[in-house]
Amino acid sequence: MARFTLPRDLYHGKGALEALKSFTGKKAMICVGGGSMKRFGFLDRAVEYLKEAGMEVELFEGIEPDPSVETVMKGAAAMRDFEPDWIVAIGGGSPIDAAKAMWVFYEHPDKTFEDIKTPFTMPKLRNKAIFVAIPSTSGTASEVTAFSVITDYSSGIKYPLADFEITPDIAVLDTDIPLTMPPKLTAHTGMDALTHALEAYVATARSDFSDALALKAIGDIFDSLLDSYHGDKEARGKMHIAQCLAGMAFSNALLGIAHSLAHKTGAVFHIPHGCCNAILLPSVIQYNSRVCMNRYAAVARYLGLPGGTDKQLTDSLVKAICALNKELGIEQTYQANGVSEELFKENAEAIAHNAVLDPCTLANPRPIDDEAMLKVLTCAYYGKPVTF
Repeated sequence: MARFTLPRDLYHGKGALEALKSFTGKKAMICVGGGSMKRFGFLDRAVEYLKEAGMEVELFEGIEPDPSVETVMKGAAAMRDFEPDWIVAIGGGSPIDAAKAMWVFYEHPDKTFEDIKTPFTMPKLRNKAIFVAIPSTSGTASEVTAFSVITDYSSGIKYPLADFEITPDIAVLDTDIPLTMPPKLTAHTGMDALTHALEAYVATARSDFSDALALKAIGDIFDSLLDSYHGDKEARGKMHIAQCLAGMAFSNALLGIAHSLAHKTGAVFHIPHGCCNAILLPSVIQYNSRVCMNRYAAVARYLGLPGGTDKQLTDSLVKAICALNKELGIEQTYQANGVSEELFKENAEAIAHNAVLDPCTLANPRPIDDEAMLKVLTCAYYGKPVTF
């Protein structure tokens, strides 16, 4: 038996933020990151709508990129003091991820971070609060997923927390909000979304439900990402929906070693998560194609890429991804992205080992050990083809 879980409600389109007016409750805590949501007026609008709904509103601001365990615990303590019945996370993946983890410790203050690190071991939620996610970027899809990535800076490891309990109850995809993204962020989050969809399409937990969402997302991302990167408003809105489709797919089908390595390299090399995925994706496809080449070939056919055999089609897919990276201004290797050989060699074995232990590795279509993971990482560092 398998399970397929999504938010109960999804509000989408231009001006969808206004849905907050229709919610009923007493108190709402809004979790937010840096200043962009405030600067562009969306935070104030969210506060106004919730107050119009009759709620008392409190803010938890300043959630950092790659949110820490310490920030999560601080936010949970603030929630216990305020006692909201609505938790509203607005911004990029970081404030949404952080708020999900805060939600756990708000409802279960006796739990520790160690207690919830193992996938699908979280306690029941929704005893105190309902969770609403409002994404500002078009990539992480945290607004519809059962995942939250939290960094333990004492060990330098990013932990992807996983449990259907932290799937948001409501997602609000207001297509006005991602219009504020700068080009580089548009590129990185877009490639994160593409990686979500491609990994979901070949993951061991995939299903007919996730396949349909993943394939639609892949097609729409290839159609829209470049135009979105160049500022086209319609394409920006299409990408916002496409990344959500990809999120629905991977939240249920799970991911693979591109994300395992992206989690671990991002924490050590301090490269944005989406950029890491863009670097890794060609190497991971080459590695996994030994066991699921027909799946990659099906994607290439769907995209209308050239090739008569599955191998030719898979090669075309890799080339198309590399070409897309180039047009988005993303260098294809870790080396070209400024990671020195010294730093790479000092950390490569530990990164590979920790990536094998990452929960995303469990759903990768081809099994992998420390030695093979190190080879894939090395190929991604230097830009060499994966041939084993």
